[in-house]
Order: sequence, then structure tokens, then C-alpha cells
Amino acid sequence: MTSKKIGEQTLAFDRPPVILGRANAAGRKEGEGPLSATFDYIDNRDTFGQPTWEQSECAMQRQVLSDALKKAGLSGEQLDFLFAGDLLNQCIASAYAARDRCVPYFGLYGACSTMGEGLILASMALDGGFGSHAAVTASSHFCSAERQYRTPLEYGGQRTPTAQWTVTGAGAVVLGRDGSGPKITHATVGKIVDKGVTDTNNMGAAMAPAACAAIAAHLRDTKRSPDFYDLIVTGDLGVLGSELLLELLDREGISLHNHTDCGSIIYDLQAQDVHCGGSGCGCCASVLTGYLLSGLEAGRWKNLLFCPTGALHSPTAAFQGESIPGICHAVAISGGN
Repeated sequence: MTSKKIGEQTLAFDRPPVILGRANAAGRKEGEGPLSATFDYIDNRDTFGQPTWEQSECAMQRQVLSDALKKAGLSGEQLDFLFAGDLLNQCIASAYAARDRCVPYFGLYGACSTMGEGLILASMALDGGFGSHAAVTASSHFCSAERQYRTPLEYGGQRTPTAQWTVTGAGAVVLGRDGSGPKITHATVGKIVDKGVTDTNNMGAAMAPAACAAIAAHLRDTKRSPDFYDLIVTGDLGVLGSELLLELLDREGISLHNHTDCGSIIYDLQAQDVHCGGSGCGCCASVLTGYLLSGLEAGRWKNLLFCPTGALHSPTAAFQGESIPGICHAVAISGGN
């Protein structure tokens, strides 16, 4: 029996799944940022035609999945699996968005790392021969996240300098066993890392150790150097978390000169009041399905390492004095056909 696992945590796909279609959507603030041109749709009212913020997030997921399927030339009935997740309790944005589709459904929760978790599970399913097509969606909405994790917007609470702005956005990819397009070649499944950070307004510090562990594990398992990748992209560490990541990796003897972070590039950090940058499932999902994959398709990069991070806490755990567990998954994407 052969194994597709290399090293301790990394999967090497024999038949790398192909990204056949991708789509994203974003809100007004994101549309005013530097990546505006990479979003398929921008809603300047952030409502997406719905009466509540939670329903707005559902609408985003429905739209990006429909658009990604259209770009892939597929119907929803041709999907073998749908992997979807968000930040809301019981993943209601994903479940409600999927309830009108007769598609085998997996609801995921990996906090802001959910897009990476979905890509890995979908790739395992397709490479394992369990289906021909799978979709992955993830979303977040600033207003629904504020209501759940902090205080309703009407309270006008102050944000600390280390805080990040939850992105109003969503992204979807459609994967196939065959076809042309960017391919997912390897995936390193992250381990939970908890260094005792308890400040829920400093999630970059909570997640940076997990990102360090996942990137180090990927390089160790694949025996690759960081320079193999044109870009190593973390998700939602923001400015402070990115600085901590580079410091932690340097202690491991790993120097990254090709690193960027979705939370650091989705907004104009000088002109927009977002403090340490963006966060939320929709942050790395919308950046991946727009800026990053368009760069691969255009030949700007050949190999990307996509490393979304998540803070696996809840308001209840925080109120009880619990620390914040971090998670990061690393997904290697090649632009070759």
C-alpha cells in the first residue's frame, strides 16, 4: 500500500486537483482598498439585497458559488461535494446558503483558516477518487461578526491598536479531477498551537505561532526551501502578526523574503482606519480567489504557498479566561497547466 503522506503532516496529491472556476464578492470598504479591481462584485451598501447582516452573508456565499460554477462551465448538480464555512454560530451563513442546493455538504469551522481547510479536504476527496468536482466557499461580514464576537455596531465601542477589521467578503473555488488551470499539489495540515495569548483584540499574536509551525513543517516535509515559492501568503495575521511570524521563523533558521499577508494587503493601511489590517474567513478567501489566483493565471507567479490562519476562540471561552488556540494550514498551488 502506497502513502500520499510525506513527512509528518504533509499530503502530496498523485492527481493534483485543478481550480476550474473561482469567484469573489466584497463590501464597500474592501472595494475602496488596493485590491478593488480583483473583486468580481462589490456591494457599496454591504447588504447584498438582504434585510439582515446574517442574510447578507448568506447571499454573498450563494453569489460567489454560482459565479464560480458559471466560470467553470458546470451546474450545481455536477458537484459531488460542497465544503463551506464562516464565522457565525453553527455556520449558518454556509448552511443557509447551501440549503436550496441538492449537493452533498460539509459545514466547516476553522475560523479564518476555513478556506484552507476546505481546499485540503476537497483535494483529498478528489485525489482519492471519491468524486469528480467539489466546491469550497468561505465568507465573513463585518457587521455579523461584530454582533457575535464583540458588541453591536450601535454601541460604538473603541478598538485597540492591535485590533483587525473583519472583512466583508466571500470567495469560492470549484475544483476538478481533470482540466486546465492552477493545481493544488501539496497540503500541510496544521496543528493547534496555543502560546497563552488571551487578548481577543490581538489575534495576530495568537495565530503567528501556528503559522510558523505550519510553514516550518511544510518546508521540512517537502524538503523545499522558502525560495521554491514565488510568494508565501499567510491569512489574516495583519501587520503585527506578520512581524511576529518573521521573527519566530528567523529563530527556526528560516528567512522569508517572499512573504505577504492577506490581512495586510486587502486594505490601504494608511488611508483606511483598520488598525492592524483585515481578518475573517472572507479575507483570505476573497484575496485568494481574486488577487492571488489571477496572478498565477497571468504567469506573475508559478508557485504559491497559501497559509490561512485561524483563531479558534469564542466569546464564551474568552469570558472564562481561556487562551486563544491558533491554527494554520499550508496549501501549495502551482500555476502550471
